[in-house]
Amino acid sequence: MKVNVEIECSPEEARRFLGLPDVTRVNEAYVDALTNAMQGTTNFDQLNELTKQVAPMGQMGLKLFQQFIESGVAMAMSGTKPRKDGE
Repeated sequence: MKVNVEIECSPEEARRFLGLPDVTRVNEAYVDALTNAMQGTTNFDQLNELTKQVAPMGQMGLKLFQQFIESGVAMAMSGTKPRKDGE
């Protein structure tokens, strides 16, 4: 048996439904800081240095972050909670 459920909602409604925090202010501050930092960048070497500061682990760091997010989503979708020591 296959069941398809379609839910139409805004990103804000989906965020609240999933119990995710509202990070709008943090995101705005991050984007503003990054924009300000990039305004002084005039050549490739400066941009490369800025990139290293923003993502110090580069591709590996992004992969770790992606795995972290995917595992959190998988746990949220399955209804399981992270295990604590001694459980």
